[in-house]
Amino acid sequence: MSAQKIVIIGGVAAGPKAAARARRVAPDAEITIIEKGKLISYAGCGMPFYLSGEVSKFDHLFETTYGVIRNEEYFWREKGCRVLTQTEARSIDREKKEVHVENLVTGEKYAVPYDKLVIATGADPFVPPIEGLNLKGVYKLNHPDDAQKIKEYLDKGEGGEAVIVGAGFIGLETADALMKLHMFCSVVELQDQILPGVLDADMAEVLAKKLTEQGIEFYLGQKVLKLEGDEEGNVTAVVTDQGTIDAELVVVSVGVRPNVELARQAGLTIGETGAIAVNEHLQTSDPDIYALGDCVENTHLVSGKKVYVPLATYANRQGRVVGDNVAGGDSVFRGILATGVLHSMGFNIGRTGLSEKQARDLGYNVVTSLYHGFDRTHYHPEHGMVLMKLVTEEGTGKILGAQALGQGDAVKRIDVTATAITMGATVEQLAEVDLGYAPPFSTPIDVSTHAANIVRNKVAGLAETITPRELKQKMDRGDDMVILDVRTEPQFKMRRLKDNRVKLVVLGDLREKIDEVPRDKEIVVICALGTRSYEALRTLKGAGFEDVKYMEGGLQAWPYQL
Repeated sequence: MSAQKIVIIGGVAAGPKAAARARRVAPDAEITIIEKGKLISYAGCGMPFYLSGEVSKFDHLFETTYGVIRNEEYFWREKGCRVLTQTEARSIDREKKEVHVENLVTGEKYAVPYDKLVIATGADPFVPPIEGLNLKGVYKLNHPDDAQKIKEYLDKGEGGEAVIVGAGFIGLETADALMKLHMFCSVVELQDQILPGVLDADMAEVLAKKLTEQGIEFYLGQKVLKLEGDEEGNVTAVVTDQGTIDAELVVVSVGVRPNVELARQAGLTIGETGAIAVNEHLQTSDPDIYALGDCVENTHLVSGKKVYVPLATYANRQGRVVGDNVAGGDSVFRGILATGVLHSMGFNIGRTGLSEKQARDLGYNVVTSLYHGFDRTHYHPEHGMVLMKLVTEEGTGKILGAQALGQGDAVKRIDVTATAITMGATVEQLAEVDLGYAPPFSTPIDVSTHAANIVRNKVAGLAETITPRELKQKMDRGDDMVILDVRTEPQFKMRRLKDNRVKLVVLGDLREKIDEVPRDKEIVVICALGTRSYEALRTLKGAGFEDVKYMEGGLQAWPYQL
């Protein structure tokens, strides 16, 4: 009996992972990877760090942990897989079970037979129809070739003005890399917030303010109309529908689209998201053809809806499932939480599950919390702040999602919450998770636990809250209220809301000065992080005050001008 022929189209992340797993499970299989590019199995997520110099050598993006380059020879010698680079899969003959390919160097055309076929064609960068994209100094950042070209440009000199088109993951990471090289960075985004679809608007506003303070300039809600250049063809400016921004370097990063043309031509089912439809075994509509990575749609584990979220973690995890199944296994990929994290300008940012907006749009009755606190004890020299938002379902207490950001370890809290959501945990159960504590790692009650406890307090009727955005709206309307600041006097003098409705009563003096607080007006209590204002709310409630709220997140979460 001849060995099973496994053919994989795509050699970046998902394809090689599937090949490596299939080889371990089926040592005698004939495994072939077809890749139209020159480079295979590279770390695309490392490209911004290569630009900044944090990854010192280009080859590091292709190396194993033990320093061997992942090339054709590596895959043959260590994995027993044949790799055909610079070879494009032109069509799939499902009846004959053949992939028709063309060698892009020699022009040779031939057929590669398969028993099981894997489509890992990834995604293509979306290129908006903007005049001037062919000017010198205009780049994308979706492939190592792009990274090398930008690096060559940057090596010619230091400083200058750069414009990033798109405020998503790659856009913010690229801005971070260029700022480290002393370039002044402007970021243009069509949506009215940064990280659209990733963070809720309230969290995005806080992050944008923090990043602006670090030197990035944002142009939100603006459409790029064209790029302008000089007589020598060098880019000089980005023109939006609201003005012109000087630029010596432009990086266009406005997202990707699933590469499904080969699958479509083969008659495979394309899902509602525009990506290839697969079942939980990652089979397409043809049971002998599997698909994975950035070309497929996934099931969201909270909503149950089909979603398109192209992230490296899914490509690699799905590779194991497909590798098992093409070798005769029965592995399952249940779905995703759209967990994503990034680092930009000293800030750690993450999200998992549904955002508040997504949850409300899906019809959930939502209870949220906003907590601002230290990631480790305040006396530890490496402590940092984390702002965390928890999204839960009213009535059931089910955790729907979370977002976190700050110079502290926000990602740990996202990972804890992602684990809880995956296990179907409620807010009560999240609050009871036995997390480790020591001053270098956390506080005795962790940020994620505090966020869960705020929801519990709200549900129990112990905490009536208001968001920074809601307070700003009330201030702008001229509502008759008292904004009770309970911080210390030095804190108040250093940074405060400039509004004649603000009244300072230090928390430690509140019981003695309770008669100075009007009982016939709405009271909104504020402090630095939200903790003291909650204490003040309970004190006022205990003294018979009825219309009292505290601002979640505190002034550290205030994204507006003071």
